[in-house]
Amino acid sequence: MQKILTAMVLAGLALGAQASNDDAQALDRARHVLDHFVNEVRTLQADFAQSLVDVDGIVVEESLGRLVIRKPGQFLWHYSEPYEQLLLADGNDLWSYDVDLEQVVIKPQDEVLVSTPALLLGGSANALADFTIIEAVTHNSTFWIRLRPTQEDAGFTALELGFDDEQLSRMMFYDSLGQTTLIALRDVVINAPVADTVFVLDIPPGVDIVGEPAAAAGP
Repeated sequence: MQKILTAMVLAGLALGAQASNDDAQALDRARHVLDHFVNEVRTLQADFAQSLVDVDGIVVEESLGRLVIRKPGQFLWHYSEPYEQLLLADGNDLWSYDVDLEQVVIKPQDEVLVSTPALLLGGSANALADFTIIEAVTHNSTFWIRLRPTQEDAGFTALELGFDDEQLSRMMFYDSLGQTTLIALRDVVINAPVADTVFVLDIPPGVDIVGEPAAAAGP
């Protein structure tokens, strides 16, 4: 994991040092790669390793889990280590389940995910309209694309996606506090069928539920 983390940090530095706003070829390739990801990748399944790095470059949190995306609008982030947590979008609502706290929080998906990285990863084709391509560069065979949200209150300042052979393999998110979230994907499977049950949260008895799904709330 440390080797992956180091490589991703170096890639971020490379993007900063090798700005390619003037490199029309790199930007054209970036648009092509993003267009392919948004329009041609209908499902994505992968294991992931995630690290949170603070403003001083210190890793303050590491976690492992599984990611499942089915477009448009459905995804599951299942954190398994160091503690279990599920973040599930079913197309209408976002369900956050903390297993240790025995609590589920339900919020309207459209309100929570607007202009977020999750919207770009699992959203519809027009999700790209919420982001601007800043630069693109190849580093250690990975093609990195840096994007910025068009909305100032998005909660993060920049997003970098790393592609190997046009397949998403790395992600870096920069928040307004100066923290960086690094995500490395492995065993990626593209466009395989995903069962509907993946996006239905099975809530055990006794779990506290905050909020209610849109279907239950009514008009």
